[in-house]
Amino acid sequence: MCWRRGDASDREPGTAYDVYRSLMRTQLLLLTLIGLLTAADASPAIRPPRQPASARLPFGVGERLSYQAKVNFLNAGSASMSVEGIEPVRGHSTFHTIFDVSGRVLFFHVKDHYESWFDTTTLISLHHTQSIDEGSRKDERTYDFYPDRKVYIRNGQENPSVAEPLDEGSFIYFMRTLKLEVGKTYEFNRYYHPDRNPVIIKVVRREHIHVPAGDYDAIVLQPIIKSRGLFSEGGQAEVWFADDSAHTLLRLKSKLPFGTLYLELKQAEYASQR
Repeated sequence: MCWRRGDASDREPGTAYDVYRSLMRTQLLLLTLIGLLTAADASPAIRPPRQPASARLPFGVGERLSYQAKVNFLNAGSASMSVEGIEPVRGHSTFHTIFDVSGRVLFFHVKDHYESWFDTTTLISLHHTQSIDEGSRKDERTYDFYPDRKVYIRNGQENPSVAEPLDEGSFIYFMRTLKLEVGKTYEFNRYYHPDRNPVIIKVVRREHIHVPAGDYDAIVLQPIIKSRGLFSEGGQAEVWFADDSAHTLLRLKSKLPFGTLYLELKQAEYASQR
């Protein structure tokens, strides 16, 4: 998902920076990792039921997903997501996940590394780090989330947050736990940055697709987020999740000012295979 990192609003959309930043944002989702939701065709937004304990989660320690990125069908880089282990954070049992992205467009290079720690039962984010290497820009960021106080601390500075925060990485895993129905629109207020909520997800269709990792039945989503770029209202983007018990992120497609970005699953190794 095209989450905005920090105060990046001064950057112009449509740059090589946006291409690689988008790999993380989907994550978007979420994430999230898409597309324009209009009042004419969107059904009233509903909140999916809360998802309980980790025994029913579609991912586990040992899972590793690898992706290839293309812009206008030209190779632009790669990305990977992995669940490294279960570790304690302030008395909570948490999943430790890693997201890496690397690539190059013309003379612009990216080598970013993100880590998230989120509760194994509620999926609430507790700790998150970013190591950013993008062209001449290098940055190290640390986030700690305190849901009981609805705040997060970034590099020592306290900021307002939400009661059940999700960072960029944990939002992707959270989305995989949901039972989504085609034709319905869902609303989430869990992104840790309050002014970017709600995240709206429209479930548009099912279809059979081919990606480098193989053939899959998929469910197609169109999210919309309060930000410019990949997942903004004009992004015309779509995300494909596997229509099975794993709900793996299979493909992301979005139109950018200079072409179309594709992110596709290249290899999947699940916890039961390791």
